Amino acid sequence: MLTETPTEKLTETLIDRAAALDSADPLAHVRDRFLLPEGVVYLDGNSLGALPAAVPPAVEDAVHRQWGTDLIRSWNTNGWWEAPVRTGDAVGRLIGAAPGQVVAGDSTSVQLFNTLLAAARLRPGRRLLLTDPDHFPTDQYIADSVGRLLGLDVRRVPARQAATVLAAEGADIAVAAYAPVDYRTGELYDMAELTAAAHDVGALMHWDLCHAAGAMPIGLDSMEADFAVGCGYKYLSGGPGAPAFAYVALRHQQDFDHPVTGWHGHAEPFAMSGTYAPAPGITQARVGTPPLLSLVALEAALTAYDGVDMGDVRAKSLSLTAFLQECADSLLDSLGFTMATPREPERRGSQVSLSHPEAYPLVAALTARGVIGDMRAPDLLRFGFNALYLTHADVLHGVRELRNIVSTGAHRAAPYQQRPTVT
Repeated sequence: MLTETPTEKLTETLIDRAAALDSADPLAHVRDRFLLPEGVVYLDGNSLGALPAAVPPAVEDAVHRQWGTDLIRSWNTNGWWEAPVRTGDAVGRLIGAAPGQVVAGDSTSVQLFNTLLAAARLRPGRRLLLTDPDHFPTDQYIADSVGRLLGLDVRRVPARQAATVLAAEGADIAVAAYAPVDYRTGELYDMAELTAAAHDVGALMHWDLCHAAGAMPIGLDSMEADFAVGCGYKYLSGGPGAPAFAYVALRHQQDFDHPVTGWHGHAEPFAMSGTYAPAPGITQARVGTPPLLSLVALEAALTAYDGVDMGDVRAKSLSLTAFLQECADSLLDSLGFTMATPREPERRGSQVSLSHPEAYPLVAALTARGVIGDMRAPDLLRFGFNALYLTHADVLHGVRELRNIVSTGAHRAAPYQQRPTVT
């Protein structure tokens, strides 16, 4: 009689755990709202969300009927003109923002520039702009650009130290610009605490929600946030290059000085005036003609959240990420991996990152086996969890494949050593 190895026993236990967790999942039915390719475990929803089933028919209608038949009339008859604010309100419901404070339609970079510069203008006379040295590169580039334009000193302070610096130098700080989730490691920071620390010294708080929107309750209004931006193509699953969104708190809209004053943000856009006059409310945060087909796709994608409680999304996200950590502890021990993501639930976003010196070829080999994650230089394997469509069984399958690859050295094959442009 063959005797089970310790690894086989552990695997059987994990299989039973995954089955029990999935059978109790209140969001299990939502998986059917996505068109997931057969034989693929998709653990890269923090880069590009999977395709929601509602998107193809919505885009087909937009192309064939609205554009193909109704043509220019669609601005009125099919609600094209109102789409940026209508879609913004749909995003707002997921991030805790009352209607009239979110607009969608431009890229994340454009939204970052407009809101960060506008925020800094609301605090004239203050010379410092704080940002995170671990921020996504675009956030840092734009912070530097805003600093040059307004003559501000841009100081890079890690999120863990930001509250201390705010307390010590708050009278000089105009804006603190941070993300609630570290895009590399998945570490989660306390948004309400840092927002309060900024407000205590009269500074404004600017949040980049790209790795948080759609993955957890956020509560922008309840924490009295000032400005926020986020993309539409990660957890919101709006498609590659989906429009981003901007949040401008109602109390700032009267004094909001929009840097890029396009005609869609004008009070009377079709008067064709040569002088800019801002539209009332959040509409003034619009710039020019939005990419309508992409906006239609994003609006349709957001229907995947219909009837879904963001508290349930967060609970399942924490369960999935904790289960990956458990699987990694059991199956990847002594194989060269280090856990880069905090284990405490309150410090973890919807992502787990593992450090390994051969991160890229490991991810490439995993992808070839139908388990899709990604890597970030120099040595992080990232796995993003969209609770709407992932299962605990998916997680275990991914870790088992990773163990097999490392154990056999399959990732050292020549095809996995050549890096493409996008990693």
